[in-house]
Amino acid sequence: MESRAPGLFEEAVKKLREANEELCRPEEDVVSYLVCKNSQHAIENFMRGYLLRNNVEPAGDENINNLFKRCVALNDKFKEIDLHEFTCKGHRPDSRSCSDTAKVSRCYEIAGMMDDFLRRENLLQ
Repeated sequence: MESRAPGLFEEAVKKLREANEELCRPEEDVVSYLVCKNSQHAIENFMRGYLLRNNVEPAGDENINNLFKRCVALNDKFKEIDLHEFTCKGHRPDSRSCSDTAKVSRCYEIAGMMDDFLRRENLLQ
C-alpha cells in the first residue's frame, strides 16, 4: 500500500502545478474548468497518498469529504485545512466542476494548503 503513495503525491503536485500554470495566464485566457479539475485531482491524490502512507486503503469511489474525514482520524492537524467553502467535497472529482472564479480559486487554495501541510509533515520534498 505504502509503495503507491509516492506516485499519488507526484501526480498531486503535477496537477497543482498545472492548475497554477492555468491561473498565471491572462484572466481572459484562463480556462476555469482546468483549474477546477486539476485542483480537485490534486486534493484527492494528496489525501489518497496520505492514507496509503499510513497503511489505510481508500475505496475507489470515496468522495473528498470521506477521504478528508479519514485523514483527520489519522492526524487531527488535517483540521487546519478548511473545506467549508469547498463545494465539491461531497462528490467525486470527475463528477462536478465549477466555473465561478471564486470557487475555482478556493479549490486551488485548498490544494495548495494540502501541499503545504504535507511538506510540513515531511511527506513531500
